[in-house]
Amino acid sequence: MENGGSVVSQPSPDGYEEDVITKETGTSETEPSETEMAKAETSKPEPCDAEPKKAKQKTAKRKTAKGRRHRRRCHQDNFASFATYFRRVLKQVHTGLSLSHEAMNVMDSFVKHMFEQIAEEAGSLAHSSKHCTITSGEIQRAVRLLLPGEIGKHAVSEATKSVIRYNTLQETQEPRV
Repeated sequence: MENGGSVVSQPSPDGYEEDVITKETGTSETEPSETEMAKAETSKPEPCDAEPKKAKQKTAKRKTAKGRRHRRRCHQDNFASFATYFRRVLKQVHTGLSLSHEAMNVMDSFVKHMFEQIAEEAGSLAHSSKHCTITSGEIQRAVRLLLPGEIGKHAVSEATKSVIRYNTLQETQEPRV
């Protein structure tokens, strides 16, 4: 190696030249060797039957009126838990009670499982009626099929009441821009 901050290229065991950088400069300028050029020319594209590579997820940015950039929220499957909703309902019904962490996990897995079953049943009902869209009617029929008797009727009536309450609340509020 030369003194004075110069860069010397030395061949490595795998055929590529590696840079030897002196402490004074901290930079490297190496041109590709003949073996690197030959490998680049003879490299073949990957066959089509190989597994496709996953594309990197890009974060889209858009400008607001003030010129600031904000990242668009991406829809990930990061809906972790219904725990906050269980606490709210429990506080409304029984103010002095609380749920343990284990009970919260059991309730959470139960609710997720029920939603999956309702969605699956509603999808099969839509498929059997040769429709591409799951409507509220299919959801109601799926709930009545999955929950027997009086509890199914009660669930449908409570869901209908809450949807009506949500729609009236949305109509009374001013539209957001």
